[in-house]
Amino acid sequence: MSKNDFSSFTSIPKSWPFEEAAKLSDRIKSKKEKSDKPALLETGYGPSGLPHIGTFGEVARTSWVRQAYQALTGQPIKILAFSDDMDGLRKVPDNVPNKEMLAQHLGKQLSRIPDPFGTHDSFGAHNNAQLCSFLDHFNFEYEFASATDYYTSGRFDAALKRVLEVHDEIVTVVGKTLREERRATYSPVLPIHPETGIVMQVPMEKIDPVAGTVVWRDENGKAFETLVTGGHAKLQWKADWAMRWYALGVDYEMSGKDLIDSVKLSSRICKILGGEPPINLTYELFLDDQGQKISKSKGNGLSIEEWLQYAPEESLALYMFNAPKRAKRLFFDVIPKATDEYLKHVSDWAELEKNKDSLDDAEKEKIYNNPAWFIHQGQLPEKAGSPITFAMLLNLASVANAERAEILWGFLKRYDDTVSAETHPMLSKLVDCALAYYADFIKPNKDYRRPDDKEKQALTSLADKLRAVQGQSVTADELQNMVFAVGKEFEFEPLRAWFGCLYEVLLGQKEGPRFGMFIAVYGVSETIELIETALTRE
Repeated sequence: MSKNDFSSFTSIPKSWPFEEAAKLSDRIKSKKEKSDKPALLETGYGPSGLPHIGTFGEVARTSWVRQAYQALTGQPIKILAFSDDMDGLRKVPDNVPNKEMLAQHLGKQLSRIPDPFGTHDSFGAHNNAQLCSFLDHFNFEYEFASATDYYTSGRFDAALKRVLEVHDEIVTVVGKTLREERRATYSPVLPIHPETGIVMQVPMEKIDPVAGTVVWRDENGKAFETLVTGGHAKLQWKADWAMRWYALGVDYEMSGKDLIDSVKLSSRICKILGGEPPINLTYELFLDDQGQKISKSKGNGLSIEEWLQYAPEESLALYMFNAPKRAKRLFFDVIPKATDEYLKHVSDWAELEKNKDSLDDAEKEKIYNNPAWFIHQGQLPEKAGSPITFAMLLNLASVANAERAEILWGFLKRYDDTVSAETHPMLSKLVDCALAYYADFIKPNKDYRRPDDKEKQALTSLADKLRAVQGQSVTADELQNMVFAVGKEFEFEPLRAWFGCLYEVLLGQKEGPRFGMFIAVYGVSETIELIETALTRE
């Protein structure tokens, strides 16, 4: 989509990436010095551990802002995935081999520590490779940047000398946020010990902006004069963040709610250096099933690998897209809803695409507000979507106690003999995911309740009505109307109490699909048998 696609629009699409893109566009237009350089979006990564679900969320969301900006303006833009691989190793991670070896290198730069996996030149290089592989797997468009490369190549030299020029002002600003004992020794400069390679956190005895050097002492009292340029020193991370914004001209960067104060402080440092802080979007953090913030060290919440075991990656992308400023639970029970919401968005988009040439602006805007448009980078994939919801597949697996894909495909082909793994690849993926989700979360927690007298009468009536149409061609909508009619006949109030009865008594769970569709897919005769079993269950 080009800029001209929006020429007749009376307003910018309301989805949050377009709102962010509009802010970014205004920033680029307001710059005093015009440049042909693309707008720059940054995402940061600490390579002391492997990429995780938060990494996916931040890069995915930043990518959607990039996509909206390109669509809105037609101007160039890029994402810089920046790895702080000059950071000192603070502790040995739990999920790596050769821990004893790593323990001997605590405090040293990640890019100067041997790789415990034995596959790369350094631990930082190993984790950087993991990050790039991770981002490539999800087809993110980005440019990778290594702090070690940027520092040692001289890319940051001018900015680092500028830090020395305003050193005391930075110390004053940061010092107000520190405890008294830390304030007395704070410097934004972390020299690399020339003998041990350790990233030193020590007070500076002398700052020489002209020479670009600092004088400091190690724990043994030995004095050193170190160039801050050429990779001989790095900056404390809040000052480092600000320096990157200043040196690279970063226009946009999002970060989690836990970094609100850090964003404010780094923005002040960036202004002291003479730069303009980037636009920032603060996103909310994910919560576990108990409402607690998820933590890699605690292991609560979900990992990407766990999510993708039970649902396609598009559902995870949708979960990240929805309401980034609202705290959300990130646990297994959110997966089915996210999956079916994604399928609905794809279906809505596909319907609009059929008549794209004749759509008015309001209908076009629906496409650009559709999360699936972002997830699929503006191109609706062939054979996208599924004629059967994930919730339906889960319920089929539940009532059939399905442990093999062939069982579910048997029901699906009887309902629609045109479906297959080849013609409906998303459905095929959902079948496999449904079997895994059923085995791990539904089967162990099935809890059938016995119906009360009124419910027994209603269920008996539904079974009788189904017998009357047994062997006939009946649509899912007609079956749904039949179910509704029984609920109204027996005066269930509210009517959802009737559907709650169907789910809890027949399926052994609190929620379920449109029951008419369930009957159509599962089978009229099979549903009658399901009701009879429930009525005789002790």
